[in-house]
Amino acid sequence: MADTTSRTAGDGDERAESLIADLDAADTEFERLRERVDEYGVDALDRVAGACEQVDRLFERYEDRATDYDDFQGYVEFQDTFVEFVADLPEDLPARDAFEAADETFQRSRLKEKHFEQAREDLQPARELAQLYQDWQDVRQRYSDARYAVAQRLETIETRIADLEQTLEWGEADLGASVERLRDPIETYDGAVREAFTDLRRDAPARETLDVLAAAADEPLLDARRPPSRLLEYVHEHEVGEESVTKLLEYAGYSNSKLSHYVDDPAAFQRCVAANETYLDRLDAGSLTVGWPPPAAEELRWWADAAESVVRRFAPEDVVAALRVVRELTHDAEYGRLQTAAVARAELGERERERLRNGAVEADLAAAREARDLLVSALDEHPPLEDRRT
Repeated sequence: MADTTSRTAGDGDERAESLIADLDAADTEFERLRERVDEYGVDALDRVAGACEQVDRLFERYEDRATDYDDFQGYVEFQDTFVEFVADLPEDLPARDAFEAADETFQRSRLKEKHFEQAREDLQPARELAQLYQDWQDVRQRYSDARYAVAQRLETIETRIADLEQTLEWGEADLGASVERLRDPIETYDGAVREAFTDLRRDAPARETLDVLAAAADEPLLDARRPPSRLLEYVHEHEVGEESVTKLLEYAGYSNSKLSHYVDDPAAFQRCVAANETYLDRLDAGSLTVGWPPPAAEELRWWADAAESVVRRFAPEDVVAALRVVRELTHDAEYGRLQTAAVARAELGERERERLRNGAVEADLAAAREARDLLVSALDEHPPLEDRRT
């Protein structure tokens, strides 16, 4: 068991301290009850608890009838049932004599409420064991919940540590670096590919536009949403698929009567196209742009290769050339320094920069690491239930 007097998170994480204290307390109660449970065995206590539940059901069913002077049948049924119940109890059942004592109390020619009261007193030793079993189940759940809470807090702390370490890394970046060397080519390409895609959705057949997006979805690095299958099939199988996405969106606003002048099956158009109006309306070149700040060199290099295979399907050569310029940036010896500076400048607000200057980030990191160590120690000292005896 843990020594709670020697373990404290200082000013690092009061929540961690509280959760560890809860786990220590649950462990102490677990050990206290285990000593008592081991005297009888969990299975034996389980059987006692089950027997007490059966008695409760019998009392609930028969007490009013067995004590009713006019219900002789109820009295007989109860006595026969209770005698049979006690006879069927295992010989080695803990507190079996309590059930036998209750049975003896009921061996009368007439039963009254006081006899049931006496039987309940007779059964008290068995009920105490049943309560012990329930307490054991409760403390096991309490222990499990407390350990889970500590594990969850550990995950939160580890995430915070990673964030603080990242902030410190950004704080070491050259925030005054001339990142335009990366920004200008990237913004040139991003602007060009957005314009090319706008032309595509305005001028090209919808089936071509959706084929481009389907190809993008086949490239995991591009994180593009695949066109709905029903929509894709429709534009390939119907003449209206020769119209542009812009025109399809216009048609989607038409009434069925007006739409019938432009498509051969207005109902099918409504099911396949109009039903996906939001998807079509939001189509853009987002998955084919780099964005700012840019990713690490290797990630951008692989991404550019995947993007080029799609961009060349619809964009002019100058757009593809601009993408190649971006990819070449990743071979620049200064890319890593400039990319880190760009990310740091984007991520670090004035508050974070002040915290870096006054040492608050380092202090928080030290406290978080201390809390992590305490949480890890607590989990090591308190193994999962399946690894504990009983």
